[in-house]
Order: sequence, then structure tokens, then C-alpha cells
Amino acid sequence: MPSIVLSLSCPDRPGIVHGMTGLLVAHGGNITESQQYGDPDTGRFFLRIEADIPGDIGALQGPVDELARQFDGHIDLTEANRPIKTVIMGSTTSHCLTDLLYLQRMGRLPIEVTRVVSNHDRLRPIADFYGAPYTHIPFSKDRRAEAEAELMGIVEDTGAELIVLARYMQVLSPELCHRMAGSIINIHHSFLPSFKGARPYQQAHDRGVKIIGATAHYVSEDLDEGPIIEQDVERVSHALSAADLQAIGENVERRVLARAVKWHAEGRVLRNGERTVVFP
Repeated sequence: MPSIVLSLSCPDRPGIVHGMTGLLVAHGGNITESQQYGDPDTGRFFLRIEADIPGDIGALQGPVDELARQFDGHIDLTEANRPIKTVIMGSTTSHCLTDLLYLQRMGRLPIEVTRVVSNHDRLRPIADFYGAPYTHIPFSKDRRAEAEAELMGIVEDTGAELIVLARYMQVLSPELCHRMAGSIINIHHSFLPSFKGARPYQQAHDRGVKIIGATAHYVSEDLDEGPIIEQDVERVSHALSAADLQAIGENVERRVLARAVKWHAEGRVLRNGERTVVFP
């Protein structure tokens, strides 16, 4: 039987779990995983269910939409383990891009990389090695609108559902952020809030930090302030150089971004205002 994922968010009220499980039982479904959370601060309820279901998955869409209306909420119905079409963007550093392409090739990341996009040409050999189509889109303040139009053309032509900024060192316009809200994931090279601007690891070294980290978040119109998906840190000591901190930090960035992309692709991240609910 095909497997599905149902992800629900709605105002909290009695009968939500009963309604979702009842719908699946009525269609011969068998639940294989279920996670839920009621937020006492926002009064919203979040539920993610994986289930095996006989027959055509499309037959569930109507009943699911009706249940969403009944609970005044939103329910996503997707096929489990379906690779989501993804555009990965980078600039000059390769560690995050390489990791994502490797994990995708090894079947450990449920994405289909439809294009690698960069404002430089330095990453092309990595994309070529993994067989990922590569597009160089020059970016400058004078041609940001043209560059983003090219990017959106690629998104539309390839049917991409997700954009991953794998150390893409350009700021996206508010218009693009709004258009792709909830579909752009960025990796920030610090445990937010952070040292901003150029040479963050040198700043961290100069200040004698004792932990370094990374933050994966959805991109919003406010720079580095979108809803956080995942974070991690490593302890460091005064004996390490700035180069040592950078090497450790890049390892953290790789694993944090990979987890965030995986959880998003599997429908495990639900928006809760300016925060997220994550069912890992």
C-alpha cells in the first residue's frame, strides 16, 4: 500500500485526533507514525501522521479538505518519501552544497536537485561531479531584479518546491521572500543571534567564544530573523585558531542544514507564527 503524510495545524479543540484517525480508518488506512503538540501560548494544535492507505491517494484529497474546513485549519496531504524538487544556491564555499548532493545521491535526503544556482562559477565542478545541472546567475545591486527573475524562471521551469541557500552570500529581495514564504531554507554560520557581517569566525575568535554553532531557518523579509528549524553547537577553547573554528563551524553547518532540509522534505516542520513545530 502507498504511504502518506498528513500534517495539520488548526485552533486547538476537542475531537481533532479523532477526526483525523477516523478519516484514515474509514478509508482502510493503517497509522505507522503519529506525533502531536498543542501550543498553550498560541492555542493552536499540530499533528503529523504517517499511514499506509489502500487505493488512490488522490481519493483522500476531498475528505481531507473537508476536514480542514471543519477544523478551520490547514492540512497537507503528501506521498511519504516522495523526493521534493529542490534548487540549491551557493556562492563560493562548497561544504554545504557538497554534503547535500552527497546525501541526495546516497538516498539519505528525500530531495531531487533540479538545479544548482550560483552567483559565481567556482562551484560548477562539484555540481558536474554529482550530475546536477548548474546555472551561473551573476548578481549585483544593479541587476538583482534580473537575477531573481532568472531564478524564478528556473523554479517554475523545473517545478521546484524548495530553495536551499547553501551559503549563498546574497540578500534576497522582500518580494522574492514573500513569494516563496516557507519554501526557502537558509543556513546561518552562527548560533543566532550572532556576530554579523564579514569574517564571523574571526570575530568569534577575537571575542574568545566558548561555543560556536549554526542555525537553519526559513527566509523572511527580515534578514536572518525567519522561523528557526534547527540549531546545533560545538564547544571550543582558547587554544583554537580562527581556522580551527571555521573547520568546526563548517561541520556544524553541514549537519544542521541537512537535518533542516530532511525534516522539511518529510513534512516534519509546521509553521507556528514566527516559530516552528518540528516532529523529528
